[in-house]
Amino acid sequence: MKKMTAFSRRRFLQTSAALAATTAMPFGLRQAMAAGSLTVGFIYVGPKDDYGYNQAHAEGAAAVKKMDGVTVVEEENVPESVDVVNTMESMINFDGASLLFPTSFGYYAPM
Repeated sequence: MKKMTAFSRRRFLQTSAALAATTAMPFGLRQAMAAGSLTVGFIYVGPKDDYGYNQAHAEGAAAVKKMDGVTVVEEENVPESVDVVNTMESMINFDGASLLFPTSFGYYAPM
């Protein structure tokens, strides 16, 4: 007997979201993921062990580090100024980061 897969709205939305996310990715990011090597940068406005916002992001970065083919680069205590621009450029140009997580809303202004 053939088992029928249940069709649900939740399953449809999950599949649609995953498809949209992969097709909306920049070409370079898709290439890096297909090649099996992806470098991800995390930039923190304060220390990674602040028992708050930065630490929550650092725990997320730790989970990402466990993924196969993913390298994580991190920098903490980056001020919300032009310094974040230098950090981002460094992660892209020297570390080869294809994906950045600047974890402070204040980083938006310099960019």
